[in-house]
Amino acid sequence: MTQVWVNQQHMASVNPFDRGLAYGDGLFATMRTYPSTSIKAGIMLLDLHLTRLEQGSKRLNLNWSASSQLRKHLIYLASSYPNACVKLLLTRGVGGRGYQAPEIANITEITSVHEIPEHYKTWQKSGVALTTSPVTLARQPLLAGIKHLNRLEQVLIKSHTLPTGFDDWLVYDTQGYLIEASMANIFIVKDNQVFTPAINQAGVSGVMREAVIDIMLAQGVAVYATQLNSNSVLMADAIMMSNSLLGLIDVVRVDKNSYQPWSHTQAIAQQLQTLLS
Repeated sequence: MTQVWVNQQHMASVNPFDRGLAYGDGLFATMRTYPSTSIKAGIMLLDLHLTRLEQGSKRLNLNWSASSQLRKHLIYLASSYPNACVKLLLTRGVGGRGYQAPEIANITEITSVHEIPEHYKTWQKSGVALTTSPVTLARQPLLAGIKHLNRLEQVLIKSHTLPTGFDDWLVYDTQGYLIEASMANIFIVKDNQVFTPAINQAGVSGVMREAVIDIMLAQGVAVYATQLNSNSVLMADAIMMSNSLLGLIDVVRVDKNSYQPWSHTQAIAQQLQTLLS
């Protein structure tokens, strides 16, 4: 299924001197298109994705915003590839001298379409088992929260072979604070309250994380973004993780510890399916 467009041109090429390739100078979003049974074509949480990209681009001094042409292109992809993954990648383009960026960015927009992993359906039904990654994340507040193009830490995390019976890695930072799974945000339930790791020093502030928090708050669930550690995981009543392709799913095991599914997970997951905007 994989298809690629560069600046809305199908199968066009990327300049080998593009700063995204040379320095990881850019950012990206991973989005899910509506299932084929939906009434209209579209991308789940599209406006939130584009807003996060715009906010991230300001932090990187790209000053990008989605054009009407790009929006039409994304809707075309959603119509043509229902129930799929659409990736939108932005780079600063070509220019500048070495690390020094050009005064005006000539932004490259790369869109691609991919199949959603088949095992995600199993995870959504049965939950996942996580084990602690031997790789820790560096703390860098200037980049924290942004889904920037330099994902070498995640590459190193995934370079390790998962032990038998585990589905993904649970990741801490260099000071021992819980941050995320290798490709998802984390929620911990304790005494009927929900806690999610603060993303002000490391990690990605996911769009689905934001949507899940909004739903929880609307349902009267207390949610706190705060510093968490391994003891927080050990003492949890329940654990969940979220990303834009999975929605919200239960974590049923972390290392040697097992957890019961949270009583609200399925209801929130179903409500997320109605956020077709």
